[in-house]
Amino acid sequence: MNGFLPPSTNINYSGSRYSAWFLALYGIGWIVPGIIHSFLPDGGAGTIAGLDLSHNPTLIFGMFAWAGATQIAHGIVTLVVALRYRALVPLFLFVSFIERLLLSWSGWIKHVPVSGHHPPEHYASLVLLPVILLFLSLSIRRSRLTEPEISA
Repeated sequence: MNGFLPPSTNINYSGSRYSAWFLALYGIGWIVPGIIHSFLPDGGAGTIAGLDLSHNPTLIFGMFAWAGATQIAHGIVTLVVALRYRALVPLFLFVSFIERLLLSWSGWIKHVPVSGHHPPEHYASLVLLPVILLFLSLSIRRSRLTEPEISA
């Protein structure tokens, strides 16, 4: 794997280790739904999201599988950054915040479901917005553990 990945940048990260661990959990949080969307017979469209599958279910299943594939890839890269390239943790948390902001806007304002039913991801996005913001702020502050001691 050493020939595949460049050297770790963890030594250059001065933010909170909790932000890196949160990002790792966040990456896993992308991989799990990606697996569901890719491998569940309906991709979770009916069983989890509660979508009406009576119109063109093949298209819906295909779209969920496509989304699942991108979620798995996104989750793997996020997990690698959290574990090996921590210098990028603030950037990934910032991108994740923008992503959740756009998902929330789309799910709750722009494309409100006619049925009034929201899939679990809509709620997760709202909950994750302040949590990501918290860990983003921790990731850009210098951690007390990484600050060099000043000698007199």
